[in-house]
Amino acid sequence: MTLTTETHAHLGVSHPLDPLSREEISRVVAVLKEGPAAAESFRFISVELREPAKEDLRNGVRVAREADAVLVDRAVGRSFEAVVDLEAGTVERWVQLAAGVQPPFMPDEFAECEEACRKDPEVIAALAKRGLTDLDLVCFEPWSVGYFGEDAQGRRLMRALVFVRDEADDSPYAHPIENFIVFYDLSAGKVVRLEDDQAIPVPPARGNYLPKYVGEARTDLKPINITQPEGASFTVTGNHVRWADWSFRVGFTPREGLVLHQLKFRDQGVDRPVINRASLSEMVVPYGDTAPVQAKKNAFDSGEYNIGNMANSLTLGCDCLGEIKYFDGNSVDSHGNPWTIENAICMHEEDDSILWKHFDFREGTAETRRSRKLVISFIATVANYEYAFYWHLFLDGSIEFLVKATGILSTAGQNPGENNPYGQNLNNDGLYAPIHQHMFNVRMDFELDGPNNAVYEVDMEYPEHNPTHTAFKAVDRLLETEQQAIRKTDSAKHRFWKIANRDKTNLVNEPVAYRLIPTNGIQLAAGDESYVSKRAQFARNNLWVTAYNRTERFAAGEYPNQATGADDGLHIWTQQNRNIVDQDLVIWYTFGMHHVVRLEDWPVMPRQNIGFMLEPHGFFNQNPTLNLPTGTTPTTTTNDDTCCHTTNQ
Repeated sequence: MTLTTETHAHLGVSHPLDPLSREEISRVVAVLKEGPAAAESFRFISVELREPAKEDLRNGVRVAREADAVLVDRAVGRSFEAVVDLEAGTVERWVQLAAGVQPPFMPDEFAECEEACRKDPEVIAALAKRGLTDLDLVCFEPWSVGYFGEDAQGRRLMRALVFVRDEADDSPYAHPIENFIVFYDLSAGKVVRLEDDQAIPVPPARGNYLPKYVGEARTDLKPINITQPEGASFTVTGNHVRWADWSFRVGFTPREGLVLHQLKFRDQGVDRPVINRASLSEMVVPYGDTAPVQAKKNAFDSGEYNIGNMANSLTLGCDCLGEIKYFDGNSVDSHGNPWTIENAICMHEEDDSILWKHFDFREGTAETRRSRKLVISFIATVANYEYAFYWHLFLDGSIEFLVKATGILSTAGQNPGENNPYGQNLNNDGLYAPIHQHMFNVRMDFELDGPNNAVYEVDMEYPEHNPTHTAFKAVDRLLETEQQAIRKTDSAKHRFWKIANRDKTNLVNEPVAYRLIPTNGIQLAAGDESYVSKRAQFARNNLWVTAYNRTERFAAGEYPNQATGADDGLHIWTQQNRNIVDQDLVIWYTFGMHHVVRLEDWPVMPRQNIGFMLEPHGFFNQNPTLNLPTGTTPTTTTNDDTCCHTTNQ
């Protein structure tokens, strides 16, 4: 079936890429409950837009408005995928997934696990033996069980770490109950195992950061006021945004959170496509500690937890500052009820220092232009950690993806006086935090000036004949197949990668291109034989390039929860070794933070920035920002623009 403009209006959407509304989510749930998911034992994991084929969008083909849904039937312990035609109200596809496939957890499943652990008689008795009798102060923090060689036998399991508070507002992460793990089966609705090993004294020292514990706030910082008297420079129509020369669409999914669609840059009056779709694909947080509880800490925050569902409702003056445009995020709880994360995505402009400047000392004149960036962001809380994800668009066509990591360390306990070599002591009472990594993968479906692109690796090389010993040059190497394009960063060679369109050339007859500057290009520290490395093979390398396939969406595969990593993900798809020269390409970049914990990270961690840049590299024939105005209204005592256009007398 196809949708006309009228039927799109009937569904309350203005564009085929608009995320599902609450009403559409309710309709999908109703259709499924009236059909194959009628049993009370079904739980909903996600209901989201089934994005139309980009070829149809590119060619202006009218497309059906459809939804993808993932469900779990707790009665039989099996998972299902469905496709629902929203206009017809029919189930177009219903597939039972292979035994053992476990979709991500839902927020209300986390709450269910904690409540069940708190009421379990065996857990209550075991905690009492450790002297913990006030269950209201005990915190059960559900993690995925991962995979460590033990078959879950079809069970949908959670692994709860345990902490305790001294009082209601006390930070529980100061008081881990070490060597105490509770396993909960969501399908059975009960605790199925308790690991209660050698007891270690609960660290007594507090680690609080709330104002009532910290004391009076300092008063010597004067206000910084950010004002835009004429309003923001962007225009928003539905989910479509135009700012300066950029245009794009804002999307949101439960798995990825913020998604950017159809990113284009207007050059000489022409909107030139750059990236068709960009989003966080996956992330994994492996821990390097060998202690029994800590060694099994690794979390795939996207594929196991649906990080989009954990997005915060952002607030003005705290999370975002300036003239703000918010976008809500719609999702579904496990019972099929739609819920809205209000202000899930924040968009605003920021001043960005100088963009370019030159002082002509001969003439005594200076020209300066200030930069600004458009910031599109969301922040997710995954138990103890906060991850703030930012896409920055710059006036010169550059793009930055930035992750700001903050929140609270995942702590561990040891006997007072011990010093674990795999962590940092946070006090002298037995509290420490293990060394770990935060590894991210971003998927970018490029469409640089058209659908057919190629990728070059660019290294700095010394020529063989170098009599002055000062010569060096950049050398391009075309990456021709998927296997050739599995690459690591190399700072000794100042390596970067170019995404080029060889059918389009610039002023000097070179292919138009963007370059990926691989900052924070670390790799997974865990050995290849470790279970986490086998499951997160995307993090062994930094660059992956694949020929586009709409089913290849997530770097660690569609369902990494409790999976072995043996049959899905980038390392499997690239075994096809497809041609990637002048093809429709997807660029996957892995980067991360090697978190050697420091005392300053406690009791709450100052923000750490990690990310990468994309820059035009011959995409334009010259600096595209020459037409910027010579000044902006200063915030001091003058209203002229002489600060940016000056002549020395």
